[in-house]
Amino acid sequence: MTTIIAPLPFPDMPQLETRNVLKKCAEAHRYLAELKGVAASIPNEAILINTLTLQEAKDSSAIENIVTTQDELFKATLFNEGITNPAAKEVQDYAIALRAGFSSIRGKGIIRLADVLDTQEIIEKNRAGLRRLPGTVLKNALTGEVVYTPPQDPNDVERLVSNLLDYINDDELCDADPLIKMAIIHHQFESIHPFYDGNGRTGRIINILYLVAKGLLDLPVLYLSRYIIQDKSAYYRELQAVRDDNNWEPWLLYMLEGVSQTAQTTIRLVNEIKQLMAQFKNTIRTELPKIYRQELLNNLFNHPYTKIEFMMDDLQITRLTASKYLEQLVELGLLRKEKIGRSNYYINHALVSLFLN
Repeated sequence: MTTIIAPLPFPDMPQLETRNVLKKCAEAHRYLAELKGVAASIPNEAILINTLTLQEAKDSSAIENIVTTQDELFKATLFNEGITNPAAKEVQDYAIALRAGFSSIRGKGIIRLADVLDTQEIIEKNRAGLRRLPGTVLKNALTGEVVYTPPQDPNDVERLVSNLLDYINDDELCDADPLIKMAIIHHQFESIHPFYDGNGRTGRIINILYLVAKGLLDLPVLYLSRYIIQDKSAYYRELQAVRDDNNWEPWLLYMLEGVSQTAQTTIRLVNEIKQLMAQFKNTIRTELPKIYRQELLNNLFNHPYTKIEFMMDDLQITRLTASKYLEQLVELGLLRKEKIGRSNYYINHALVSLFLN
């Protein structure tokens, strides 16, 4: 039986802001504001955008059972044309979609239908757009039982997506706290299930883009997917509980706790990256003063796996000079040299260890 989805805002919206929800919301805001400030202290924002979006991509894809390792993922950024691991390619496509969405909505403060469609297209590598055909159902992965049937009529899908985007972009429609709205938006998007494929990953990208659009983050560095992957069953259970019983509080608390926990984890990670950058800077300036420059440091942290071509492009130096710099950094113990076929690449193993931990 197809579920009838009410448009937003719901008439009982004020009742969703319970005492417990508002308390958890205040905590999440506190850590989110701290994360925003810490992220701004990294001198080159590309370092966080390029590395942390890969972590979000990896964990969000794992929720859909698209699993790859850090090593496979970083190799995919080195040798884009020759990626043979399909999971690594899918994860990389997710990261590309997240960065493209961020670039599009940054400064505008709105998320357009085109942004949502483009995100799904990059993830799924097709232009199928919103669902036009009936038949889409959600099943229990273990039993195969149908647990939810989203709207089947294409006119309903289109109408509900349009309504959702109005709710995202027009704050006058609802004065609920933006973090509460983010949780409602995510539930509504997943319940509409507007695409044939890629709904989960697209919905999780919208979470991040919404926080940026509302000014709660300046960079897309909050990766909620790590929180979700730790207990996927809770994520799906609370999603379904709202559909079955209109039981919103556990879902809202789950999502707000995710923001709070993830923000704290990311604050620690960003601070560790800052400390590691300072250590690298001090070591290179002391031991290799002739080659030190900020662009070199940026390269080593922008590309956890780097190569001669990256160094040449970032520092505008010759191949011979780039090779010499990298070999000196290997001798100093800051990089580890590896080889694939005839190609050398260089791993910032200390930085990669931060992600692994």
